[in-house]
Amino acid sequence: MYLDIGNALGGSPGLTEDTLDHLDERVGIAHERIEQGRADNEHGYAALNLPETVDTDAIRAAVEPFGTPEAVLTVGIGGSALGAATISAALADQTDVEAHFLDNVDPEDTAELLDSLPLDDTVVNVVSRSGTTAETLSNFLVVREAMDDAGVDWTEQTFVTTGDEGNLRNLADKHDLPSLKVPEGVPGRFSAVSTVGLACAALQGLDIEDVVAGAQTAMDDLSGSLYESPAYAYGAVCYGLAERGALTNAMMPYAESLEYFAEWFAQLWAESLGKEQVGQTPARALGATDQHSQLQLYRAGPRDKLVTLVRPREREDIGIPETDLEGLSYLGGSGLGDLLDAEFEATEASLAAEGRPNVRIEIDAVDAENIGELLYAMEAATVMYGELAGLSTFTQPAVEWGKKAARGLLGGGDFAEADAVADKRTFEIE
Repeated sequence: MYLDIGNALGGSPGLTEDTLDHLDERVGIAHERIEQGRADNEHGYAALNLPETVDTDAIRAAVEPFGTPEAVLTVGIGGSALGAATISAALADQTDVEAHFLDNVDPEDTAELLDSLPLDDTVVNVVSRSGTTAETLSNFLVVREAMDDAGVDWTEQTFVTTGDEGNLRNLADKHDLPSLKVPEGVPGRFSAVSTVGLACAALQGLDIEDVVAGAQTAMDDLSGSLYESPAYAYGAVCYGLAERGALTNAMMPYAESLEYFAEWFAQLWAESLGKEQVGQTPARALGATDQHSQLQLYRAGPRDKLVTLVRPREREDIGIPETDLEGLSYLGGSGLGDLLDAEFEATEASLAAEGRPNVRIEIDAVDAENIGELLYAMEAATVMYGELAGLSTFTQPAVEWGKKAARGLLGGGDFAEADAVADKRTFEIE
């Protein structure tokens, strides 16, 4: 992974080289804390050990009985689905096995998806650490019923990824379902390079070993200086800019295959760093599409944003045919990839010309090894930001509050959080 922070220096808000030197001292201290957490396999910090602890052989053994299905359906939510979806979307051109994700409980969308799937040749992976996640289990019950109605034996086409206890573990034991264990001490949003994020890719026949190898490369690059570690440098620069008012981070990949990556990043960044009335709000964008829908705001709106531009250095191209249309002849002889690169660099320059901070992240190509490196680097960047900000990076109390409220409303227990719903203030206008 290559990181260029030149356009984060100067500008408004912006950093100086002296600021970087000061941040570098703090990065060294934070790195020592992170390394201690990793050595002790502490909760959260254990995620940064995954390239060395994940067992890809166990993942392949768990999915081997299913052969090569026509489709894979992952039933999960948040970190139980987004990592797998990011890897699958990035590598979709390398497999004929379609991947689908039920990560919401919209009834119309769920019904449409199930109607479109070849249920007799679809493998279902149900993912929940606790085994009690309401959205995941509700969706699975719907999927199971759809399979029953279609005359499909769901027990022959289902495996679970969960903890040692809970409803899913009990279900797996009862029906002798293949299963994978979620890694200990790894929050869901940090679990992409684990059983949680790699099982779908394994079912698709993708090279999960290369994904892990890429993550290993990013892990090996971690050091006590931001000048030697792209991941830590990104986390430190984002933190420094946020302290100076850049409270929004627009993640803008210039590759359709990385659109899901921006969604994965949004959860990682928001859930890890949005605490104690601090943090940086992630915004999802896609180049070049959102140059036409969002760039106006980023360049001319409030000076409260950082734009992170991501692209592969290599990609397949499609030539643009020659034309004699007036004003368009300059396009002939180049390619769509050339145009996309020009759009990328134009956006970067446009922001810099107005002193708007932006950071460039590049990978060699969108392939298994590079996606693994990118995912791990963003996780390490998140941990570094959290250390510098003094946050409890690996907790999510606001999310847990909402879960309890929803469960109480559905009759799943007596929770004070559910009682708060009745206190909602109303001011209706018809």
